[in-house]
Amino acid sequence: MALTWPAEVELLRDLVATPSISGAEEDAGRLVEETVRAWGLDVVRDDAGVRVVVEGARPGPTLAFISHLDVVPPGAGWTRDPFRPSIEEGRLYGRGSGDAKASVAAMLFAAWGASARGALGAGRLAVLLGYGEETRHTSMPVALERIGAVDAAVVGEPTNLDFAVAQRGLMMVDLVARGDQRHAGYAAEDGTFTNSVVALAADLVRLPRVLSGRPHPILGEATATPTMLEAGVSRNVTPPSARAVLDIRSTPAWSHGEIAEVMRERLESEVVVTSDRLVPCETPAGSRILATAAGIRPDARHYGSPTCSDWVFLRHADAFKCGPGTSQRSHTADEHVDLHEVTAARLFYARLAREYLQ
Repeated sequence: MALTWPAEVELLRDLVATPSISGAEEDAGRLVEETVRAWGLDVVRDDAGVRVVVEGARPGPTLAFISHLDVVPPGAGWTRDPFRPSIEEGRLYGRGSGDAKASVAAMLFAAWGASARGALGAGRLAVLLGYGEETRHTSMPVALERIGAVDAAVVGEPTNLDFAVAQRGLMMVDLVARGDQRHAGYAAEDGTFTNSVVALAADLVRLPRVLSGRPHPILGEATATPTMLEAGVSRNVTPPSARAVLDIRSTPAWSHGEIAEVMRERLESEVVVTSDRLVPCETPAGSRILATAAGIRPDARHYGSPTCSDWVFLRHADAFKCGPGTSQRSHTADEHVDLHEVTAARLFYARLAREYLQ
């Protein structure tokens, strides 16, 4: 006898079975559009993703549930077909199951519940499902522009339904040291010679102290981590330049401009900022949406998230991050989500919309 799963789990299975690697989300977007249109909801699908809007009985604030339809490539190490979802011992396996199609399925069903007559007293609920979130080409800024002003938001990312009330930003920097190119045998002939590799190494040793001393109360210290090194002409030639790529995880204690400035003051190498748009975020003090959520899930943990998300484009709104799934499973082989969290998310999102938009 075949098992019958809750409707949100069935939708999640369909979503996982529809591959949507970043840049190829059209089929998943069409699946969502056709599903919610059959429910009678107002839906638009375009180059910015899929947007679903449920209007309340009278004017009021806009609450946005935002997430993304794209997933990272499967990669290696799977013991299952990443796009043939399987349910085993209360878990659904497949690429994107937790990051973030579980949030997508739960948010859509919450919107369906909110569409019932009288469910939303005021304002509107908007579900925004973007493309390209896993890349630098996320469509969420365009989706937000097209939906209009947003007063409060929940970002659907795997948090085990705890509340991420702060999120690190991401800043990418090239650290470039200059030196003299010469035959390695003559490197010690005079005192004016500079080896770019040695100069870069000296700055990398200094690096852990550069951003210390300004901890954020939730996220702690900002970090600057070298992830790539590049230098060399030949094994017997000193290179004219050496470069390190730095992955900087910022906090609201620093602006990205301040980070660049202090690095230029304290390091000898050239500091080249290659990306600084993913700024850190935090839920504002006195947040109404967080207070409403905490009343529904009083045991939820409040914490700081080390990973970036589309929250960055809502950093001036009243927002936090919450969704089913475990962040550490994102992008891994045999990615999976606990099904009880998917159903709990549907119920939580639905109640949050009703209470916030009463």
